[in-house]
Amino acid sequence: MTRKRDAPEDASKVAMEIDDSPRKGTRTAAQGNETARPAHAHAAADDNDDEGMGEFEDQYEDEMEEEGEGDVIVGGSDDDDDENAMDLDEEEEESGAAAAPAFEVYLPGAPLAEGEELVADNSTYEMLHSMGVEWPCLSFDILRDNLGSKRTAFPMTSYVVAGSQAELAKDNRIYIMKMSQMHRTKHDDGDGEEDDEDEDLDEDPILESRTVPHAGSVNRIRVMPHPESHIVATWADTGKVHIWDLTDHVRSLDTPGLVPSRNPSPIYTVPTHRNEGYALDWSTLQTGHLVTGDVQGKIYLTTRTPTAFTTDSKPFAGHTDSVEDLQWCPTRADVFASASCDQTIKIWDTRLKQSQLSVKAHDSDVNVISWHKTVDHLLASGSDSGEFSIWDLRMWGPAAASKTTPTPAATFKWHQAAITSIEWAPHESSALAVSGADDQLTLWDIGLERDEENADAGGGVITRDGVDVPPQLMFIHQGQKDVKELHYHPQADGVLISTALSGFNIFKTINS
Repeated sequence: MTRKRDAPEDASKVAMEIDDSPRKGTRTAAQGNETARPAHAHAAADDNDDEGMGEFEDQYEDEMEEEGEGDVIVGGSDDDDDENAMDLDEEEEESGAAAAPAFEVYLPGAPLAEGEELVADNSTYEMLHSMGVEWPCLSFDILRDNLGSKRTAFPMTSYVVAGSQAELAKDNRIYIMKMSQMHRTKHDDGDGEEDDEDEDLDEDPILESRTVPHAGSVNRIRVMPHPESHIVATWADTGKVHIWDLTDHVRSLDTPGLVPSRNPSPIYTVPTHRNEGYALDWSTLQTGHLVTGDVQGKIYLTTRTPTAFTTDSKPFAGHTDSVEDLQWCPTRADVFASASCDQTIKIWDTRLKQSQLSVKAHDSDVNVISWHKTVDHLLASGSDSGEFSIWDLRMWGPAAASKTTPTPAATFKWHQAAITSIEWAPHESSALAVSGADDQLTLWDIGLERDEENADAGGGVITRDGVDVPPQLMFIHQGQKDVKELHYHPQADGVLISTALSGFNIFKTINS
């Protein structure tokens, strides 16, 4: 199984780090045919030992920033572009032949030829920002705000809550962060109309934060999805599930003079678990309903009464190994799904303590699942072997009555290491994002199919080691080390946030 809390060897360093140097990263994607669309590839910068806040600035310490810090995108200046263009013209004149393309697609795992290096292709992003943190935050969630739904205007603002994994238990924190003034990404290769429309592209994004001490590392953190308050649950490596009211901390980010408590206590701690865990999910249909799963395979339901929280002492029993992920059904208030290292996915009814459906989903640990928010018969799962599958739950029957094991509607084996996170897009019915321990975050559209006639004719299909890139693969985002978790922003159309050992990225691609 892939544990979310594996810390880097140099975790003792203060990890607000950036790098302006090129990483061996991208060759830009060529145009493909209409159905077998090529994947865009991106690589950002490696970490180094320079202290900073990624691309974000502290609005109170701007005078201390060094010139040149904060830009994780690698690209030439306008002068460099002019010089390259002049050199290219001279070569064309000398050879009399058309110049070869300056860039080509890079696919993860492909070797680099001598003299080649990878650079980020900013033209594939509408927005791309990076952020460093004091300690790796291997789980986070997005706080709902009052700035509107399905927003697309720049500059953007996002509120995030995250949990740390510090070297010493006493140093762990919950981070409550506001990222603002996030402008459209300025392309390296020209003065496009979009760049001209936004006169503030060179302004640094701003990060404001509050912290709350946390006993032990945070294995997972989730926000109760109701905007009238900011209730947050954390799974600690101490074996405790804590529930916190962070409403004042969030409000203080927008309210001058409001000083929240510096050392608040949890408003409730789940008393039933005997070991640590990783699975945690709030219901979107019933306020205050929380399911939590531990490494012993036990699942408990916690509910909110008018005055307090309470936990049912009897667990949901059935898994024979660690419960790795939990997801509530988006349309049925009493139904949730669980994923386990016993290689199964189970469907439960909260009114019963035995699973109603159980399927052996993969030949390795099932690390993560995501229940489609609008098409409630679709469930996605990701495994320790690097494959992920799409399931049609209408094909699942009661275990006792089923004579055959259901097969997935689709399975993809693109990632070369364990799947660490998977999530359906909230505003696109066929789109989802997947991250792996191979430092890739990939975007998919499962509604696409290959145009076989065009593919047989050449059709611009990209291959890796002789294997065709699936037409459903729309984008490859790189540049982060060991991506642990991703989330689509529920209110900003097409915006993704990801966390890794190397920090956070927040971005929107041109095809999202």
